[in-house]
Amino acid sequence: MHLAAFALAGPVSGVHGGWRHPAADTHLLSASYYTQLGQLLEQGRFDMLFLADILAIPRRHGGSLESQLKFGALGALRLDPMTVLALIAGSTRHLGLASTISTSYFDPYTVARSLATLDHLSAGRSAWNIVTSFQQAEAANFGRQDQLSRDERYDRAEEFVEVACELWDSWADDALVLDKQGPLFADPAKVRSIDHQGKWFSVQGPLNVSRPPQGRPVFIQAGASGRGRDFAARWADVIFVTHSSLDSAQAFYAEMKERARSHGRDPDTLKILPGIVPIVGETETIALEQERLLKDLTDPDAGLSTLSYHLDIDLSQFEQDAVLPELDVPGVQGHYKEVAELTRRSGIGLRELGHRYGIGPLRDFVGAADKVTENLRHWYEARACDGFMIQVPYLPGGLESFVRLVIPQLQDLGLFRKEYNGTTLRDHLGLARPERR
Repeated sequence: MHLAAFALAGPVSGVHGGWRHPAADTHLLSASYYTQLGQLLEQGRFDMLFLADILAIPRRHGGSLESQLKFGALGALRLDPMTVLALIAGSTRHLGLASTISTSYFDPYTVARSLATLDHLSAGRSAWNIVTSFQQAEAANFGRQDQLSRDERYDRAEEFVEVACELWDSWADDALVLDKQGPLFADPAKVRSIDHQGKWFSVQGPLNVSRPPQGRPVFIQAGASGRGRDFAARWADVIFVTHSSLDSAQAFYAEMKERARSHGRDPDTLKILPGIVPIVGETETIALEQERLLKDLTDPDAGLSTLSYHLDIDLSQFEQDAVLPELDVPGVQGHYKEVAELTRRSGIGLRELGHRYGIGPLRDFVGAADKVTENLRHWYEARACDGFMIQVPYLPGGLESFVRLVIPQLQDLGLFRKEYNGTTLRDHLGLARPERR
């Protein structure tokens, strides 16, 4: 079983009101907050830490920033994840380090250089969550009047990743010689220009950083539209997804493994990690009390504001006590399918949907440690996943409880490592280092 942690360099992770928890650390702008997070995850032998990112404070809900800022919702504060991960790299030895970087607003050379640098400085632990940004608020921060269409965003992303891979491969693995006597710093015969000319990018190369220890960073993807799923099946090493039921998780798992096979890949090289929000206690009563407290601290408008951002539809325009209407969603289709399934099954209105979205829809992972462990095992053995993306309800206590109570039980069952068996993130995930193309 693979375990990654989903967090933000900001106030929200698994529960929108988690930053208000009496035991939550709110020193979100301090180095110690993030180094403590990294060290705790490494103590738990996690595969990696994944820092999600967006490039604007969302204003999709009611056309205002208010709900995001007031409730400390999804985009109220985001530090640059690459800077934060570089800090964590210096205080850990094994933990994988994943950053969201948009193919819509950056360029391949800058991204390839930054990720190669992180991979070298961390001795092979970097990962890239590849996203195609879709929010008008983000476009406005980069001098654009409007978004690209969904197909254009993915066309750009395809070429973007191709160019980044060419840049990482512009150095042979043994090109950096460092022969003082020669002298021969780097062998010119083993470094090449890429001379890429495409629709979206023109890049001469080579990269001015030698080939990364992992060959290239691990790729993460979360696209759930048809185009997004095909992109993930071609490129992703890890898929991050959310589900509202075991059945939907099993169907997605089977589909994505088959899509990977259709691209000529071994399906086992595609690791699918659904996001869950575990609330764990020494007893069922303690866990349920924590859940009740977190619910009380989460305002429905915080969840609806984030859902409006994810769907790219202003949900404040609809009757708040009515069910979510059928919509043509320009934003994240996977989130729409998840909440649409939830509303169809339970009949809840938008206000309650916002509350549930703010605390996570699944209750399979709330309870005493043995119950949570058993449900993790059940999902894993039912071929619904290859592991989990843990969205911590609050920090550090929500994570500390999981590491202290659940990890030892998973280890005793033989489902999770007791020690790291390698040094790179590819080692943790059981992925081969790609050959230079």
